[in-house]
Amino acid sequence: MKDPGQKTTEYIVEHLRANGARADFFIRDEITGPIPVPEDAECILVLGGDGTLLQAARDTINLGIPLAGVNLGTLGFLAEIEKSGIDDALDHLLKDEFEIEDRMLLKGSLWKAGERVFEGHALNDIVVSRRGPLMVLPVDLEVNGQMLASYKADGIIVSTPTGSTGYNLSAGGPIVSPKARLMVVTPICPHTLNTRSVILSPEDQVTIYMKDVGEKTGENYAEVNFDGGLPGQVAMGEKLVIRQSGLSVKFIKISSESFLKLLHNRLK
Repeated sequence: MKDPGQKTTEYIVEHLRANGARADFFIRDEITGPIPVPEDAECILVLGGDGTLLQAARDTINLGIPLAGVNLGTLGFLAEIEKSGIDDALDHLLKDEFEIEDRMLLKGSLWKAGERVFEGHALNDIVVSRRGPLMVLPVDLEVNGQMLASYKADGIIVSTPTGSTGYNLSAGGPIVSPKARLMVVTPICPHTLNTRSVILSPEDQVTIYMKDVGEKTGENYAEVNFDGGLPGQVAMGEKLVIRQSGLSVKFIKISSESFLKLLHNRLK
């Protein structure tokens, strides 16, 4: 637990209540499931690391309530508020001194035999990856119905600007301002000289076709993952269609510090 004894949580709640605001807190885990957010909530403060904030975004995707992250993790690109700046951030919240950033979401649909069998959203990325250590993932990548590339790789990342500082960055992809509207396609350890990421318009549609993945291991499917959640399966002959979602996530931005300054501080 990143907030032992809920000390930071209780401090925030007491501070808000002492200044005339209504504040409730909930502890979210895999047993309790999504948090019961009150319908009249004006914002949601999320305590934890970037993973916690991604989970909160999934839980509240249809509510349209702005999120503010309190970073209790290590490298927090999404959670803006540090523990040392909690008092100042809360005061700005109470005085309505903040901006709201609209963050792009991806929507991924898994198709089998011409039927859609699954659909999900991602704030950071949608990743198709191999299952075994000896497995090479052969996929065809199409954009708007036109063949772009065939890869043999450990996987493929399709990232939003928000997610560009996540797995995409670790795989050698570019860093993108979270205010941008675009998609980044980055192969993971490709077995080819073509290792470049591809930047696409938000209006583009990316289709990943799964080819025979069991050449050496006997496996007949790969894994697909939305924002680091529980993995699903993509079998040979199936396809994953990814496009910009009609939904978005609202982030509360309190600091006037630019994204570039934040990037400098995080990456040193």
